[in-house]
Amino acid sequence: MKTQADNKSIGFIGAGVMGAALIKSLISNSINAAQIYVNEKSDDRAKQVKDQYKINLVSIQEIGQSCDVIFLAVKPQDLSSALSELSKTLSDSAILISIAAGKTTQFIESQLKTKNPVIRVMPNTPAQIGKGVSAISPGANASGADLSLAKNLLSNSGLVVEVSESNQDAVTALSGSGPAYFFSFVEAMINAGVKLGLTNEIATQLAIGTISGSAAMLKESGLDATTLRKNVTSPNGTTAAALSVFTDKDLEKIVLDAMTAAKKRAQELA
Repeated sequence: MKTQADNKSIGFIGAGVMGAALIKSLISNSINAAQIYVNEKSDDRAKQVKDQYKINLVSIQEIGQSCDVIFLAVKPQDLSSALSELSKTLSDSAILISIAAGKTTQFIESQLKTKNPVIRVMPNTPAQIGKGVSAISPGANASGADLSLAKNLLSNSGLVVEVSESNQDAVTALSGSGPAYFFSFVEAMINAGVKLGLTNEIATQLAIGTISGSAAMLKESGLDATTLRKNVTSPNGTTAAALSVFTDKDLEKIVLDAMTAAKKRAQELA
C-alpha cells in the first residue's frame, strides 16, 4: 500500500538515541533504508548507525540539496550551526521536522530566512519499538499537506497528537522525558524488592510484569487511572498502607516539581 512518503528522500541531521529510534521505526515500516540520508558528527556513532541500518552517510549540504524531508535531530545547542550549514544548499521544497527540545519553529525559520515549512515534534524513545508518542506542532509556513506527511512518517513510531506549539514544553516535561521517570520508578521498585528479601532476578521479573500488565490494563480496560487505583486499594489493606506513604511524602507534588523543572529547562534551551 502506497503512502505519502513513498519515493521521498528523508534526511536526518543527528543520529543520537532519538534520531536512531525514528530511523529504526521508519525502516521497520514503510521506508526503505536507501531513502534515508544521515549526517552525524560523531564518527563512531555514524559508523554504528550505518552498520546497523544500512543508511547513506552524507554531509549536511548534501542533505539540504537532495532530501524532501529533513529531521533536525541534533542537540539544541548544536542546532544553530547545523542550520547555518544546511541553509547553503537547502531546497525550497524541503520540509523540516525538528525534534530539538525547546527550539521553536520561529527560531528555525528566523535562522534559515526561507519559506520552508517547519514542523516541531516532541517524540520519545519507545518510538524504536513502535510504541512511542509524538506531539506535533506546525510552524507558520507549514500547510495541511505538510503536517499530514509529517504525521504519516511519525505514525510509524506510535501515537501522534497535534498540540499548540505553546504547549510543547509541557509535552517535553510529560511524555518527552516521561520514559526516564518510568524507568527510574521501576529501578526503585526492583531495589526495594531486593532490600525486602527478593533476588534481583525475581524482583526484576515481578516489577516489569507488574508495570507492563498495569499499563496494558490502563490502555485496554476503558477505565481511568483513578478508578483502577481505587479498585486495587482495599480499606486498611496492604496497598492502602503503601499509598499512604506516597500521600505523606506528597507524591503528586514531587511529580509536579519534577515536570516543572523539565519544562523550565526546555524553556531555557529555546
